[in-house]
Amino acid sequence: MRITLVEDNIGLSKGIAYRLQDAGHAVDVLHDGKEASQFLATDTSDLVILDVNLPGKDGLELLRELRARDDPRPVVLLTARAEIKDRVIGLDAGADDYLIKPFEMEELEARVRALSRRRADKSRQVCNIGVLQFDVAARQLAANDAALDIPRRELSIFECLIQANGRRTTKQALLDHVYGIGADVEERVIEVYISRLRSRLKPYGIEINSARGLGYKLQHKPGT
Repeated sequence: MRITLVEDNIGLSKGIAYRLQDAGHAVDVLHDGKEASQFLATDTSDLVILDVNLPGKDGLELLRELRARDDPRPVVLLTARAEIKDRVIGLDAGADDYLIKPFEMEELEARVRALSRRRADKSRQVCNIGVLQFDVAARQLAANDAALDIPRRELSIFECLIQANGRRTTKQALLDHVYGIGADVEERVIEVYISRLRSRLKPYGIEINSARGLGYKLQHKPGT
């Protein structure tokens, strides 16, 4: 899952990003409200973690902008304001959840998982190709209902490819999905993960078709 994190506390934002990345998510980190406003207008992440007090433009204003353009993405607000009235204001503005600083990272991860499940319940819950089933909310790949143990980076690539519904996905799009937009990672890393994933999928009759300059797509080999 791709997550947009908007938090001006550099230390806290790094800690959150590292924790979520370790759980297999791609995280785009922004520290300024105005910059985040422009980013969120075109971004396609799955979930937003949003600090209330930001330079340039505050988090509540950003949240209202999202909801004004009917952006349905789940939003978790982060704030040091513990008053009930402040929480009510945030939830009324369109937040899906609310965390008061300081908080435990385990709690944030649990909120993210809960919102991910809720989002999946509203959309397609399971993606199928051949004998494989991908549970979107649980981020679990199975073959004939038996769970497969796939390393998280390779699973993120599979997630991106299967949700493309037969369309080609560029190497850069895969890189953004796995690591977050603007990550300092070379594109050839994707080639390594694609090679490993191909080997894992081959016994199930699933191929990763590639076209130079166009990208990759999943393909079920007939008769398997």
